[in-house]
Amino acid sequence: MNTDDYEFSDNRYHAFVSVAAEILDGYIAALETLDDHTVNKTPLPGTVNTAFALVTHVHGMAHYWGGAFVAGEDIPRDRDAEFRASGTAAEARVLIEEVRGRLPGWARVALTEGIRNREATGTSRRNVSEVTPEWVLEHILHELAQHLGHLEVCRDVVTSLH
Repeated sequence: MNTDDYEFSDNRYHAFVSVAAEILDGYIAALETLDDHTVNKTPLPGTVNTAFALVTHVHGMAHYWGGAFVAGEDIPRDRDAEFRASGTAAEARVLIEEVRGRLPGWARVALTEGIRNREATGTSRRNVSEVTPEWVLEHILHELAQHLGHLEVCRDVVTSLH
């Protein structure tokens, strides 16, 4: 892909970073209501992810799409293990803050250079050879927002049972 095809747009960049920050603020707000027990509790054993697993998955998703795929970083991913992960509420917040810190740089690469490594592994999607850098940024926002909703429902259920 020719890097000349990607003229940097401050508007697209700032819109992405702003919306991502709002969504990530929602993660932090939800996680602040959970303790080390509830962050690892599933609303429905065997069928629904824990809050910690959702956060770990979002962390893995962002690192795959932004870091490995767009920025070409060597970031191995075990997608299946993300859904089995457990840890503390503080560790979950650190994962979200790491995503917050990395997303602006990855967005800048996407909008100035395009995609550096279409061969990166770590997704269940089949059409990665066809996606644009703009699609990747939209996909990241979609996944962040979707899983924030999952996290909020999970939080509501596990805290009502606790």
